[in-house]
Amino acid sequence: MALSLSPPLSILLITPSSNPNYHFPSRFAFKPFPTPTPLSFPTLSRTFHDQPISFCNCLPMPLEVSTSTAQLQDSLLYSRAYWVSESIIAWNVDVGDGSCYLYSSKIAALSIGDSGIIGHDMTIELEEDNGGLPINVIEKFPQLQGYKAFKVPQAVDAKSLIKCQLAVAAFSSDGQCNNVTGLQLPGVLDELFSYEGPLGAIFSKEAVTLYLWAPTAQVVHACIYGDPSGGDPLETVCLEEFNGVWSASGPKSWEGCYYEYEVSVYHPSTLQIEKCTANDPYARGLSADARRTLLVNLDSDDLKPEGWDNLADEKPALLSFSDISIYELHIRDFSASDHTVHPDFRGGYLAFTSQDSAGILHLKKLCNAGISHLHLLPTFQFAGVDDEKDKWKCVDPNILETLPPDSVEQQAQIMTIQDEDGYNWGYNPVLWGVPKGSYASNPNGPCRTLEFRKMVQALNRIGFRVVLDVVYNHLHGSGPFDDNSVLDKIVPGYYLRRNSDGCIEHSTCVNNTASEHFMVERLILDDLLCWAVDYKVDGFRFDLMGHIMKRTMVKAKNMLHSLSKDMDGIDGSSIYIYGEGWEFGEVAKNGRGVNASQFNLCGTGIGSFNDRIRDAMLGGSPFGHPLQQGFVTGLFLQPNDHDHGGEEVAERMLAVSKDHIQVGMAANLKDFVLTNCEGEEVKGSEVSTYDGTPVAYTVCPTETINYVSAHDNETLFDIVSLKTPMQISVEERCRINHLATSIIALSQGIPFFHSGDEMLRSKSIDRDSYNSGDWFNRLDFSYNSNNWGVGLPPKGKNEKNWPLIKPRLADPSFKPQKNHIIAAVENFLNLLKIRYSSPLFRLRTANAIQARVRFHNTGPSWVPGIIVMSIEDGHEGVPGLSQLDPVYSYIVVIINPSPTEIQFASPALQARTLQLHPVQVMSSDGVIKNSTYEASSGCFTVPPRTTSVFVEPREI
Repeated sequence: MALSLSPPLSILLITPSSNPNYHFPSRFAFKPFPTPTPLSFPTLSRTFHDQPISFCNCLPMPLEVSTSTAQLQDSLLYSRAYWVSESIIAWNVDVGDGSCYLYSSKIAALSIGDSGIIGHDMTIELEEDNGGLPINVIEKFPQLQGYKAFKVPQAVDAKSLIKCQLAVAAFSSDGQCNNVTGLQLPGVLDELFSYEGPLGAIFSKEAVTLYLWAPTAQVVHACIYGDPSGGDPLETVCLEEFNGVWSASGPKSWEGCYYEYEVSVYHPSTLQIEKCTANDPYARGLSADARRTLLVNLDSDDLKPEGWDNLADEKPALLSFSDISIYELHIRDFSASDHTVHPDFRGGYLAFTSQDSAGILHLKKLCNAGISHLHLLPTFQFAGVDDEKDKWKCVDPNILETLPPDSVEQQAQIMTIQDEDGYNWGYNPVLWGVPKGSYASNPNGPCRTLEFRKMVQALNRIGFRVVLDVVYNHLHGSGPFDDNSVLDKIVPGYYLRRNSDGCIEHSTCVNNTASEHFMVERLILDDLLCWAVDYKVDGFRFDLMGHIMKRTMVKAKNMLHSLSKDMDGIDGSSIYIYGEGWEFGEVAKNGRGVNASQFNLCGTGIGSFNDRIRDAMLGGSPFGHPLQQGFVTGLFLQPNDHDHGGEEVAERMLAVSKDHIQVGMAANLKDFVLTNCEGEEVKGSEVSTYDGTPVAYTVCPTETINYVSAHDNETLFDIVSLKTPMQISVEERCRINHLATSIIALSQGIPFFHSGDEMLRSKSIDRDSYNSGDWFNRLDFSYNSNNWGVGLPPKGKNEKNWPLIKPRLADPSFKPQKNHIIAAVENFLNLLKIRYSSPLFRLRTANAIQARVRFHNTGPSWVPGIIVMSIEDGHEGVPGLSQLDPVYSYIVVIINPSPTEIQFASPALQARTLQLHPVQVMSSDGVIKNSTYEASSGCFTVPPRTTSVFVEPREI
């Protein structure tokens, strides 16, 4: 039977006597109203603190025209309506001849009883706007296309109402209530409370002032502590509100103290007013494990290493973003196992200041060969690793060393302590704007700030620019009770992106953030500004950048590039930003606005990872069959036991893969013209992946990050060892590792390398080592071991592949020796030296690439598997191409992935004075020296699994 009640005929309001300081505007008529009854569903009352409702687990409730009281009971758990502007509420409900009302309760007493919605302070009739939602609302919230628009009366004081529990209800024409739901508020909050003034702790000569944006809060206190944990507050200060911003001032003596906020606010996950204890979202210092926010002045001279203010003048030169090459490194990986580093520094910031350690000496080799940017995995305050080292648990590596290379025991022991050791990649953000405490010698006080700055300074002085890996797409915690929750305690329901039921979106893994909301975007921009100005970092890599709005990314780039040495102490024009432009989840197809996906970023100058070249080289994708081969792993040319569909299919796959790689080597330019495997002249955007998606998406070379491996998925050596036939030698696998790296190093665009690829790094074929401890993530800069065969990789992400992995780990012939590792390092350094020996490998414009880069061995009559790329330069004083390279006038790169020597002849390459690149001539790689060129026939001979570079020196 349908619930029947008389819809209210006027605006009704009561002011609860429980808080005499809270007032609605006097223009509303006050009428008596019965005392609100308790919530009708007692199982949802006080159990929240023990087991709070999780939005990720809520299930859609079917909507019915006639709905029973029992069916409506859970309706308030959902927020299916959107207060999108001061005057409009959007709701996907058809009221027809019926009516719609908005209800509020300041004490969060709304519930559904037999007589209808009860416990409300105020009832407001909403009139449907038959014109629908305005265009500006649809642009801001494209997911609301087709929703009904309901007009909020002008007399309503929205700024007061948003502090209450809110709900809307729809009634049929005969007075039956057939739908009830809560509201999502980001739209109206953005319209009424967007704010560009100070936030966080602001220091002056006489005082410290706190500013907190919390428009939905009813009361905010700041508790000031003298210690990082425990004890009673020195004082508790009540903040005052003005237009959604709460503030309080205290004496200068607050500096060096700690504080936390107590925020009384309605939380939609519990349907109650909660007193949330939270850090400052704009924290710039923390105590261990982010228990409290540290009042730290980043401008204090005590927190600056000697020469810090002049570091901008010591930055390594960067003439063009096209000159960038990136080396990705995890802070703990770098030194945790390096016994040449002081024990107190291992695994932390200060390890980078140990100028004579094995790791630093290795980095210096990379820098001298050409690596320009060191990309550090997350360095902000993240969850998953206790900041206090004395709490860490560990496994005795000496015991693990005695176990067989294919044993299950190593991973079993590591997994028992995986959440209690000192290891995690760090993609679990708690607070974005503070360095991680576990990497500092003391997680309390300002030590982490000073040591982080010392690290940046040391790396700059070696010759590296420093890139931070930033994770603005999600947060580790949410809700009012999670210790790692911050933003969702301050303004619940605003910072985190929610679906049409009001449940938090988790497509990034957990707690997606909503950069389409003004103050979320502002927090991201302010955080970037802090890292750039206060920590003088030189670039940013955005994790899951596609879940951030394009507008936010463009604003970030423009803001950073506007910074100057005179005004800000840094040259912002040299800051490079890039990220993962993947498109999936709720943001796909611009579902929440124009997002920062690979295709949408075209023309912005912002880089994105090129997964096309990676997949074509290795075979399949990280989500496909692990044995599917690609261009460098033996597809067609040296098959493994996997069924690729027959020889003809495999040959066709190889030809298509070559097209994808050639597009990538031409900087993935969408308008680059080349001849495809069918013999057709096509643009890069007309070459398609298996699902019809264009391969190319850039308009300038610095918009592509070419890579074959990164921290995600197996290392390069591991995936090569998995996909290649088991019977080939370790020497052949080492050459394949080098071959893959050579394609990345010699491509147009920005090359990106995973730390250790140059040392044949292995994680024992672990496909996701984010929490696999030091054991599986070890780097050995002594070159004694590449970490192959240290046990079966952790069960969780790898068990289904154990039958493939086990025989490989057990076979001693798979393990490289020290001489293999040393040779791999030399080969990698040589590739970098070749790249930086000529500006022709680093062309700066799409026009230059189109005019100078050519691919030979194309069309249906190609020599299977061989890539032949030429790069042409002009001559001083000769019409045509301008001269860029004073040393070489012509370069030919030939990539031979086959297990046999090949010969390739082309009339277009006849009668030139080409010779093997001097770096390769001087190499200790005896195989590559067998590369030859015959001018009369234009014939090249290239050894198996080799990339040969031929250059034409200018006449002197």
